[in-house]
Order: sequence, then C-alpha cells, then structure tokens
Amino acid sequence: MPYKEKKIEKFYFSIGEVAQMLGVNTSLIRFWEKNFDIIKPHKNKKGNRYFTKQDIENLKLIYHLVKEQGMTLEGARKKLSLNKDEVNENYKVVECLTEIRQMLVEIRDLLD
Repeated sequence: MPYKEKKIEKFYFSIGEVAQMLGVNTSLIRFWEKNFDIIKPHKNKKGNRYFTKQDIENLKLIYHLVKEQGMTLEGARKKLSLNKDEVNENYKVVECLTEIRQMLVEIRDLLD
C-alpha cells in the first residue's frame, strides 16, 4: 500500500498572509483589530499577530460590510453586535453566488 501524505492544515496565519488573502494592507487589519472586538489574534512574545480561521472569517465579514456594502465602521460594528448570524448567512450567500457567476463566466469563455 503506497504511503499517503497527510494534508497539513494550518491553524494560525500571520498578518501578512491574512492581508494577502483579503487583498488589503496589514495596517488596515491592525486598524480593524482595534475597532472590532470580535477579532482577537494570538500574539507571541515579540508581539507578532497570529490569526485563526475564525478571525479570518470575521475579517471577511468586516471587509464585506465596510468595503463591499459601504457601511461605516460604527454601522458595521452595530450590525455585527446585533445580528452576526444574519450577516454571516448573507455573506455566505453572496460568496456562493459570486463563485457561481465566476464558474458561468468561465464556461461562457470556453464556449466562445
């Protein structure tokens, strides 16, 4: 039986990796960390931030509310504190529809 390598899954991501995932500057992530209490990265002795997958999901929600929907920081903070589950569901629907649209565009391009 051949040896199967286990897929290594990361538990913590550096601020640079998270910034690259979201397409924003690291300073914006630090700013959001100060303004939103749902983001609590782990810090080592040097002060380097390490984000969990839950932190990244929360950052994606904040990005969606602030950058894509144009909400103010105060409005996004209130929306997340009042009904985070609803915001999360809406974000997942938008993300799914975006993936479907991208897939359809790729199919269209293949047919041309």
